[in-house]
Amino acid sequence: MAQDAGGLITQAPAVSSQAPQLRIRIRNLTRTYGERAVLDDLDLDIRPGEFVALLGHSGSGKSTLLRALAGLDYDVSGHGELDVPAQVSVVFQDARLLPWQKVLDNVVLGLPGAEDRGRRALEEVGLKGRENAWPNELSGGEQQRVALARSLVREPELLLADEPFGALDALTRLKMHALLKKLCLAHNPAVLLVTHDVDEAIALADRVLVLDNGRIAAERRSDEQGIRDDLLRALGVTAA
Repeated sequence: MAQDAGGLITQAPAVSSQAPQLRIRIRNLTRTYGERAVLDDLDLDIRPGEFVALLGHSGSGKSTLLRALAGLDYDVSGHGELDVPAQVSVVFQDARLLPWQKVLDNVVLGLPGAEDRGRRALEEVGLKGRENAWPNELSGGEQQRVALARSLVREPELLLADEPFGALDALTRLKMHALLKKLCLAHNPAVLLVTHDVDEAIALADRVLVLDNGRIAAERRSDEQGIRDDLLRALGVTAA
């Protein structure tokens, strides 16, 4: 496995041999910390270009699944079949920009000769003209735009997003939702978004999953009637 200095761009943990109609294929995936199974014989398929959101309480296994898909779970034990694409990008809640590198250099980190691609990526995320800015000159939303540009400049087949908008204010978050949807239409990666926000999951995803005790407890299409109430019930939230 290869990854950049920020752990943001990874090669998949195994060479993909899946049928063309699937981008991710997981069977009987188990990950354990000590005696506790964080993921318990989990199965999951994601198709090319499909946007899947993953909900669940803290400790339900959401981030563990994302780390497994990124090939970053070398510190846990487990087994199972994990078939993912060769090129995977990860966006975290923290933009993880290198403070000593200017914006363009952060975007093309590890990609020699990719400056033109980096400039186009920055234009896509609305940061044309900020190529030579330092990260500390950017707002939180702008830093996340740089993180998105850095992930998508590599044209990943799979984009993993671990609560990327959780630290942003409500208005900025809505703007980032619109931007992410536009970028996904343009680049067409499969996406797995980890979030605690039910409304965010419904707004962005084609399909929403609820993870509980390391297993998928509920699955709904985002266009289904009553999806919000169904997801809240699966999360143990009931009306007063």
